[in-house]
Amino acid sequence: MDKELTQRELRNNSGEIMRSLDRGESFLVTRNGVPVGELVPVRRHRFVATPSAVEAFRSAPPIDHDRLRADLDRWVDQGITPHD
Repeated sequence: MDKELTQRELRNNSGEIMRSLDRGESFLVTRNGVPVGELVPVRRHRFVATPSAVEAFRSAPPIDHDRLRADLDRWVDQGITPHD
């Protein structure tokens, strides 16, 4: 955690804290000196270039399409009958 933050500071300085979260800072929130939670930035999706993705999956095991279909059919009702 980058900084300890009291409940009062969180209430009184929420705008500044939100901007700090945007910059990637994290906070440990305390109440009466006791840690009660963490404020951390949301992990943003990152772009991965096609060559990097292809290389990452190159060593993945091959997909058994019949087994995949059987697994999906076992868990997902793909019939055309409307559900009640």
